[in-house]
Amino acid sequence: MKNVILYTDGACSGNPGAGGWASILIYGERKKEISGGEVLTTNNRMELTAVIEGLKALKERCEVDIYSDSAYVVNAFLENWIDGWNRRGFKNVKNPDLWNELIALGEVHLLRFHKVKGHSDNELNNRCDELARGEINKLNQG
Repeated sequence: MKNVILYTDGACSGNPGAGGWASILIYGERKKEISGGEVLTTNNRMELTAVIEGLKALKERCEVDIYSDSAYVVNAFLENWIDGWNRRGFKNVKNPDLWNELIALGEVHLLRFHKVKGHSDNELNNRCDELARGEINKLNQG
């Protein structure tokens, strides 16, 4: 199974407001950047979307090390919140549609989550932030 590194970030101008997400996939020497945005969304939705879209870009089952500055996303898995939410049918949990999509992708791929400090010296996290904010700028100009 291939081991892929996935860096992600989401951003929002207003919360809710225009939002952007970005993912950087790395496999060996290859690196792929993808990004997108939504006119009216939240920061948490963009953080989740970044992970989901990064995973959806994979063409086969992979081991994926996911690096995110989102405590919301990372802690859901590292602190096992996701299992409790799932058992309760995501009652009183925001973004159940995205959580369910991420869970389904986790059944395809072997996922490992890593928390990184946002807006610091992590080059790939900063690049994701730049791409996500660029998507917001595109939406605000259009």
